[in-house]
Amino acid sequence: MSYISGLKCRECGRGFPAEALYVCDFCFGPLEAVYDYDSIASVLTRETIEKRQPNMWRYRELLPIVGEPTVGTQTGGTPLIRTDRLAEALGVREVWVKNDAVNFPTLSFKDRVVAVALTRAKELGFTTAACASTGNLANAVAANASAAGMDSYVFIPSDLEAGKVLGNLIFTQNVVGIHGTYDDVNRLCSEIAGKHGWAFVNINVRAYYSEGSKSLAYEVMEQLGWKAPPNIVVPMASGSLLTKVSKAIGEFQKLGLVEDDTKTRVFGAQATGCNPIADAVKSGKDFFKPVKPNTIAKSLAIGNPADGFYANRVITESGGWAEDVSDQEIVDGTKLLAETSGIFAETAGGVTVATAKKLIEQGRIPSDDSVVLCITGNGLKTQEAVADHVGEAHAINASIDEFDALLQQAEPKTEPLVAA
Repeated sequence: MSYISGLKCRECGRGFPAEALYVCDFCFGPLEAVYDYDSIASVLTRETIEKRQPNMWRYRELLPIVGEPTVGTQTGGTPLIRTDRLAEALGVREVWVKNDAVNFPTLSFKDRVVAVALTRAKELGFTTAACASTGNLANAVAANASAAGMDSYVFIPSDLEAGKVLGNLIFTQNVVGIHGTYDDVNRLCSEIAGKHGWAFVNINVRAYYSEGSKSLAYEVMEQLGWKAPPNIVVPMASGSLLTKVSKAIGEFQKLGLVEDDTKTRVFGAQATGCNPIADAVKSGKDFFKPVKPNTIAKSLAIGNPADGFYANRVITESGGWAEDVSDQEIVDGTKLLAETSGIFAETAGGVTVATAKKLIEQGRIPSDDSVVLCITGNGLKTQEAVADHVGEAHAINASIDEFDALLQQAEPKTEPLVAA
């Protein structure tokens, strides 16, 4: 049974059928999925959820599909890790890391949104999937389309990290690099979507695609013992993930699935080289000025974010804040997460950690409080960003004397390698 009741314009409120529509034909506002929450409340309980498989589809009634999921059936269910060493380094009482760097199948949170988008696209009769992407989305579309038996075309900036480009080509030869920024790619894809009628996950089926992000926040609340987090830091590219995290928290509260009415403060994280949303928040403006990206955090390099206005509003209304960090701070944040938590995140994760550090130092996240950090992609995809900042491996002959000499040169971080 489907619990999606249609689409609604986020600006004027006009209703539309649940079809491949993404913009209001009256005011040109973006469309969003709406649900029959009364019916959902009668069937979706904690007990029901806990009996289901540990993946994103355990919250199926709150995702915009009509039948059973057919794409990404093993996606989600990623760990929420309490990391006291990172908390100590950041100067806060408690840190939880939501680690979507190990999501299935392509190691980023984009697997969630694509699972929903392609399941719905197949229901609507599409046979070709496509996207405009800064990297992770292209990987997810190429992989999931292949598994679903769909053709795929992915469009990316031509200067993406090699790992992400390879992560497309292994699944499909239909990888198109565009000379320009993501915003140039997106403009071209809007034309292609209109001409060829493909399911562009973040264009003509965006209303369904974006809802997949909610599953990350549902999992966080369940993993916290059915509680909403008091603070959550979310990296921002288009701004969509942040808005859907907020929507998910509101939905669980509406349905009585969380045990208190904690008001979650939502914090946005961006790179200084592409910070249109953060700049607007810090300037006290309800609009943002598009920018030309210049940052190592390529997965966040969207200079004209589609959901920037809505992300700004969510941040402000929640009592949160937004910050941006330099490329060096991104590298430092990536290394800090790895050294304290054993998690190798892509550059977006470095943005999240470094931003959290700045927010805690500013007192915007109280030092005696708890915070969830959203890690959205795997560091194996962006090795170039940190390769020159981690030193080199030691090379010695197979000699115990040479090893002992090496051991004497180094000051161990913790205990000696060999006990006395």
